Amino acid sequence: MDILVSLPIEIYLLVVTGLFFIIQIVFYFTLYNRIMRRGKAIKSNKIAFTEEYPPLSVIICAKNELSNLQAFLPSILEQDYPLYEVIVISNGAKDESYEYLFHMEEQYPHLYHSFTPDSSRYISHKKLALTLGVKASKYDWLVFTEPNCHPASKDWLRTMARNFTPETEIVLGYSGYDYGKGWLKKRTAFDNLFTSMRYLGLALAKKPYMGIGRNMAYRKELFFKEKGYSAHLNLQRGDDDLFINQIANSNNTRVETSPESVIRIKPLEYYREWREEKLSYAATSEYYKGNQRYVLGFETTSRLLLHLFAIATLTISIIAQNWIAVGIVSAIWLLRFVVQALVINKTAKVLGDKNRYYFYLLYADFYQPIQALLLRMYRTFRKNEFLRKNSTHIA
Repeated sequence: MDILVSLPIEIYLLVVTGLFFIIQIVFYFTLYNRIMRRGKAIKSNKIAFTEEYPPLSVIICAKNELSNLQAFLPSILEQDYPLYEVIVISNGAKDESYEYLFHMEEQYPHLYHSFTPDSSRYISHKKLALTLGVKASKYDWLVFTEPNCHPASKDWLRTMARNFTPETEIVLGYSGYDYGKGWLKKRTAFDNLFTSMRYLGLALAKKPYMGIGRNMAYRKELFFKEKGYSAHLNLQRGDDDLFINQIANSNNTRVETSPESVIRIKPLEYYREWREEKLSYAATSEYYKGNQRYVLGFETTSRLLLHLFAIATLTISIIAQNWIAVGIVSAIWLLRFVVQALVINKTAKVLGDKNRYYFYLLYADFYQPIQALLLRMYRTFRKNEFLRKNSTHIA
């Protein structure tokens, strides 16, 4: 006991730093490497897929998206798939989307479009549009994406559909930003990749808790069995993440991460677009059931504390001229950075992401936990903006 009391303060800090380092390494080797491991399993034929390609319905909700529809809709309509339909629901569009879709229907007979009524004042228009799309669909399997997205290949639907096994009801896919130059584009691309490593990693670990509507599929009968979006009609959002959180379990969900299955997103031009997107997901995350978000919150906290304790240990050790402690804490920090860079960049490669993230990780490691806190605080003052009053049943 006397020996412990007499130890220098930097030794205690070093022990705590080592503890948070171990926690971080456990997360990287048990969660964040899941997509990378799945890529290796596919190459070695360790994952079973179905050879049947059932007919399916692709559903897109669009609001004043004429330019995006012109740029990206053809790549969805020209997929190499035996039988499918594409349903575009115009959600209060005031541009020339309707005329464009009408013209495209003449060229592509498997394209259909409709619109939401203007009288729908107290319902999330997107949820209403998607519900109308589901009800209009002819096939059991529904695939969802968004108008600012395009498939990375003509085999997008085939690679998603190979997961439509008899026991599967949900398939989660990856959506990543197109390559773009500039700090904002790099930042949003990394944030999107890291978020995907989290929720897809947990789904691969049989702990699914959310999905993103740019690239996912589920059975039509499941939608009606769960009464659609009726459980969260008071929220403007929740048509993807909250709905998947409601219906997904360890037995009915599969993940597709091959490069051919990836949906690419048009890069954002303005920071405010990304902030609103992050705020929207923050608004629904507090409604998630399960302990997954607490586990991820623990990882975020341990990451920030690792850096803080490493800096404190390094500073005090230099002042005390304890060069052994300086060497150990430097090695701990460097090793964690190497593991992080390898896992994240190899995962990006598996997903066909052209970006590579190295020194950017230093910035993101500090900024992301702080950003999460700022968004939560900011959302507190804007809470009512994410709610709808007098909601009615729509499914």
